[in-house]
Amino acid sequence: MLTAAGVAFDATFAGVDEDAAKAALVTLSPRDLADALAELKATKVSTRMPGHFVLGSDSLVALEDGTILDKPVDRDDAAAHLRRMSGTHHDLWSAAVIAENGRPVWRHVERARMHVRPLSDAFIETYLDAEWPAIAGCVGCYRIEGPGAQLFTKIDGSQFTVLGMPLLNVLDFLRTRGALPA
Repeated sequence: MLTAAGVAFDATFAGVDEDAAKAALVTLSPRDLADALAELKATKVSTRMPGHFVLGSDSLVALEDGTILDKPVDRDDAAAHLRRMSGTHHDLWSAAVIAENGRPVWRHVERARMHVRPLSDAFIETYLDAEWPAIAGCVGCYRIEGPGAQLFTKIDGSQFTVLGMPLLNVLDFLRTRGALPA
């Protein structure tokens, strides 16, 4: 997204154990968990890059009953996720935190409500034939910019949020801090 928006950046792996972090933060709301994970990533990398803005982001899916879906472990798990979401809605939370010198200096969290149409088992199999393993790293088992768009009847929220980051808010912060031309 940043590249498409014309923002020059270097990508660095944060090395955060998300499973351990989620276990330690289990009492947080889905919104606050996404925010905490984004902060953890940004601050960890920021300590290694003094004087630079470091952006950390995280997205998660919270079902109607509050269950947070993890990334599917295999194709069967992806099919189970899709069956569980079929005919319901879920919230996709996307958080972005910018850190400098190991401390957060900006944050923003957005929610998109995703309305999933009823999905037949045949559709799920055809969809996974086309999209697996490309969606293995996607918490909701979809890429909205591709065939994943066929899963939904309606989306309430920004497409950037669905893609994984509240991009317009990030760009606005970078402009206000002089990191991008105004």
